Amino acid sequence: MERMNQSLYVPALRDHGFVPEPEDHRYGPSGLCWKQAGNLGSGYYWIYQQNEMFTIKIHDFYFHEDSFLEFHIPKCLSVTYYTSISGEELAPYRRLNAGCVKTFIGGEEPYRVLIHKKIPIVSIGIEITPAYYEDYLKQRYQGEYADPSEAFRTVDQTDHFPEMVRLLQEVRDYRGDGIAARLFYEGKAAEAVALIVERTKVQTVGPTRSEEDRRRLEAVAAYVNDHCALELPLERLSRIACMGGTKFKRSFKQLYGCTVTEYIQQRRMSQAEVLLAAPGLSIGQVAQAGRVPERQPVCTAVPAKHLAVPGGVPGNLTKGREK
Repeated sequence: MERMNQSLYVPALRDHGFVPEPEDHRYGPSGLCWKQAGNLGSGYYWIYQQNEMFTIKIHDFYFHEDSFLEFHIPKCLSVTYYTSISGEELAPYRRLNAGCVKTFIGGEEPYRVLIHKKIPIVSIGIEITPAYYEDYLKQRYQGEYADPSEAFRTVDQTDHFPEMVRLLQEVRDYRGDGIAARLFYEGKAAEAVALIVERTKVQTVGPTRSEEDRRRLEAVAAYVNDHCALELPLERLSRIACMGGTKFKRSFKQLYGCTVTEYIQQRRMSQAEVLLAAPGLSIGQVAQAGRVPERQPVCTAVPAKHLAVPGGVPGNLTKGREK
């Protein structure tokens, strides 16, 4: 692990109960494994950092209690594949599913998320720094270089990026060391950027949303969050947004990465998860309160759709408890 002691990871990991386990090579000998040894949770966090150009991170832990996290992430570009996690993004609200690929742009607004207790956070991600994508790539590919930031922003969150899933799984399963590992990880970081840039080229860019449209769509999302247990006909939601039905459906999906129907159902599933943890409620009562469709029993629907937190530097992290 190169220059690990100078990174932002160490103080944040220590503050949240992690201790270094240099002899633990469960995710490979080239990185540094940290173990959750405090009373906040259980599991491991593995980090590989190369020349302050990029970082590879593996999350494999859980919290004992529901936890509110706020990430103040330095400038970076991140792509992560999540296989397990449960919680909600809060600004704007979005339920993230296991099995998704998520990109994130650091150095902008803080990222706020609620993580549910006892559900493992399992992910593999690559984070590249400005030293890599602004300096190294620009110098190496003079005349061809284009800032990949917008390409990362365009991907956002998707369940359909099999090339990236395969790449990150290969990184997760690799156990090499020495120069072979350096070459392997460097190649995978470059390939991840290439996949995102290439994917963006072939996507059709939709019409640009105005700030007024964005505010109206955010008002619709807030309304859904407060009334998800009620009937929410599309006509009512489009009237709140002051849009026609077709424009509303298209614009909502562009902003939130899912259809309005999917968003409503995700919010109901989140509510059902909370109700399931409450004493004295039957599964039937939870299903009725959360308006879980009859064709999708709540006992199978809830655990089947876990959520995701974006990969990112755990530095400058604040944590609270939800009672």
